[in-house]
Amino acid sequence: LDGVLALAGRKEVIVVDGGSRDDTVALARTRPVRVLESARGRAPQLNAGAAIAAGDVLLFLHADTTLPADALALVTRALDDPAAIAGAFRTWTVADPPDAPWFAPLLHLADLRSRYTSLPYGDQAMFVRAEAFRQVGGFPAQPLMEDLELSRRLRRRGRIVTVPARVRVSGRRFVARPLFHAVVMNTFPALYRLGVSPDRLAKLYRSIR
Repeated sequence: LDGVLALAGRKEVIVVDGGSRDDTVALARTRPVRVLESARGRAPQLNAGAAIAAGDVLLFLHADTTLPADALALVTRALDDPAAIAGAFRTWTVADPPDAPWFAPLLHLADLRSRYTSLPYGDQAMFVRAEAFRQVGGFPAQPLMEDLELSRRLRRRGRIVTVPARVRVSGRRFVARPLFHAVVMNTFPALYRLGVSPDRLAKLYRSIR
């Protein structure tokens, strides 16, 4: 939050909590941000935040992702193109010190997707014109792949831009369970594109987890 608040440019910061049991809400309320509580889950939480946002552009930032210092300028520049309705950053996944394992450099293999895919994922700090977001119905009410589905719907309406900058993504989940996250990252998107339902993927996710 401190990093977001330090970004140059006009912004409205909204934190949406999905029923956490730690000090997330209390800590957020010590900052000059709006704090909202909603049903648990990425899609309902992101949609809840978007519903009360006043800006013309929405940027969805996961709690373990850090934006570059010039993020707002990059977003503005990307959307100067009237054909562009959404965009995202590239990722740079790193292990959190001091617990970086020997295979920490391999975490960057996860970042290759953000360089070559035309459909961004949620960990890329997706941004979108608010009007276009509402026209496609926001994030779909599904348990997995809600970010990929939103990207697919947006691409039918306009151009999606990948800006030439990286967001820092914590690799703690990959470090804790490398095999699990390698399976999910490399197979689930492909299965979804092949037509496997998000509900079935969610059941498989819980099974292998």
